[in-house]
Amino acid sequence: MEKLEWSALEYEETNRSTDWFWALGIIVVTSSIASAIFGNYFFAVLLVLGGALLGYFAVKKPEMVSYELNKRGLKVRNRLYLYDNMQSFWVQTNKAHEAGLPAQPFLKPTLFIKTERVYIPVISIPIPQELAESIHSILTSKNITEEEMKEHASHKIMEALGF
Repeated sequence: MEKLEWSALEYEETNRSTDWFWALGIIVVTSSIASAIFGNYFFAVLLVLGGALLGYFAVKKPEMVSYELNKRGLKVRNRLYLYDNMQSFWVQTNKAHEAGLPAQPFLKPTLFIKTERVYIPVISIPIPQELAESIHSILTSKNITEEEMKEHASHKIMEALGF
């Protein structure tokens, strides 16, 4: 088996208007003032720190992440997920794109892998549409169970809120 390599942005960049940052600031300031009025100073500081971090990550540019399917497993940056530790997978593709119809923007080609990890057991990886079939055949040849998976609802909610 040859190795299959691709790269993608670590997350989809969202352009936020100045109104978004004003709304973030107003929410953080009013919430922290209300918290201080009720005597919960620790929560007020926590709100300010959380708002500052949210603002920082909102302006941070996404990095390019390299992916590789090789003989031993899936390599994400420098971390290797062995095939033996993978419980199941799902390759989500844009079927409309394959049929020659206009692509559906809400269905991004994605590889979902369920691992044995306790914390965040499902990994979602963006894939190029043209590699979807190759990735599927490699993972099925390694006797990994195919199980339908989708993006978590919280991820969709966060996208709708502009995060």
